[in-house]
Amino acid sequence: MSLNREEKAAVIEEISAQVAQAQSIVFAEYRGLDVASATVLRKQARESGVYLRVLKNTLVRRALADSSFDGLTSQLTGPLMYAISADPVAAAKVLADFAKTNDKLVIKGGGLPNSILDVEGVKALATMPSRDELLAKLLGTMQAPIATFVRTLNEVPTKFVRGLAAVRDQKEAA
Repeated sequence: MSLNREEKAAVIEEISAQVAQAQSIVFAEYRGLDVASATVLRKQARESGVYLRVLKNTLVRRALADSSFDGLTSQLTGPLMYAISADPVAAAKVLADFAKTNDKLVIKGGGLPNSILDVEGVKALATMPSRDELLAKLLGTMQAPIATFVRTLNEVPTKFVRGLAAVRDQKEAA
């Protein structure tokens, strides 16, 4: 199905809007991927907040022009599926996790603003914790001293009550 000029302009505008908000773009070759597997991948991407689409490379090249991802245009060859995400790790994580279980999806590369990633770079990015995980760890680290202090303060009356209970039991036994 061929797109007319207005439809192409609309697609370029849509991709440009996604790229303007993006912190990472990952692309993969999907040759031989069946519809059921692609549907599962799209569902996982939607749940992770990743924009995932099969697009014409020429339209993506035009959308990436004059953006911080314009270095990727030389790598866009073959039938590619694009994952664009506002979270720097989410797109790489979704595609890398799916590629582990399905050998038909082959990650070709990706990029962060003003930097290009090869396949190994994308896989390394996928192993990093996401922003939400890092914030949770930071919050846990910040709460640990306070929680320990509260537990310590709670131990004083607890030990006192246990001591009184032991004295009471001892007097009842006598």
